[in-house]
Amino acid sequence: MDIPALTSDRIVKLAFAFREAKVVLSAVELQVFTILTEGPLDLETLRNRIGIDQRGARDFFDALVALGLLERDKDGRYANTPETDLDLDHRKPSYIGAELDHVNTQLYARWNSLTPALRTGRAQSGAGVAGNYPAFYSDPVTLEAFLKGMTGATLSPAKALAVKFPWGDYQTVIDIGCAQGCLPVQIAQAHSHITGGGFDLPPVKSAFDSYVRQHGLSHRLQFCSGDFFQHPLPGADVLVMGRVLHNWDMAQKKMLLRKAYEALPAGGALIVYERMIDDERRSNALGLLSSLNMLVMTAGGFDYTSADCMDWMQETGFHHLQSKVLTSEQSMVIGIK
Repeated sequence: MDIPALTSDRIVKLAFAFREAKVVLSAVELQVFTILTEGPLDLETLRNRIGIDQRGARDFFDALVALGLLERDKDGRYANTPETDLDLDHRKPSYIGAELDHVNTQLYARWNSLTPALRTGRAQSGAGVAGNYPAFYSDPVTLEAFLKGMTGATLSPAKALAVKFPWGDYQTVIDIGCAQGCLPVQIAQAHSHITGGGFDLPPVKSAFDSYVRQHGLSHRLQFCSGDFFQHPLPGADVLVMGRVLHNWDMAQKKMLLRKAYEALPAGGALIVYERMIDDERRSNALGLLSSLNMLVMTAGGFDYTSADCMDWMQETGFHHLQSKVLTSEQSMVIGIK
């Protein structure tokens, strides 16, 4: 991966990157892209539809144009690009904005505490040894937003995983930490012989059941309720841990890998996917930034390289280890019992 030349302009641009991020997050929060799927709108109509003051409206919409997120025609009407129309209309199954809502409400403000987190090594979110999950799962509104955010984050790697793993060699799959069930749904849609489901804490069951039912897969995908710190993992030919291990410290990571090994049959596969840091720890800034997010948000979590993951899995007993790119941001490590 080529790293852009470091100039004074680039240093300043990096320092001001928070402004671009917040414009995008506010546009998603205000449902700009969803409203514009109905057709182009002039400034005043769009402003009134999303409910913002006149003072900043033109600059806001034109900033979205300058960032490539909106188009503006010769009559001054704003419209979605093909990409934002697909990805940021909350009524479409391709919607990824729920993840951005989670970033906006849960992560953005807390990153202002990165310096204290670096100085102390402690989470700035109030997370304990069980992570942020007790807080997220205790309130139905917060839980719904969190689960939708996880679906938005899972959709792209789930589609890739449905293609890049030899599912024809296996019959069943369980997604560990499944949220609404986006990953098993994508796999089951792509492979008609696959059955299985997802494993998560009990409050997630109704959301999982509803999401799976909406996709017509209730006869093939079931919810397994439990706490992976207290209970064994359910068995299947393939277990998937997507963006799970990075939440936890080293001892907890290895404990989860051992539980996965114990739950799999001989010849079964474990798939771990994350924003893996490149093995040289030089170029994948997204993976390193994700690890810093774990510093801010969790008591002991951190991201890691594919080589790290393969070492831990080999130590656990897995063999035939391999690493594959899933998306531009995420990679998977596969191990066989």
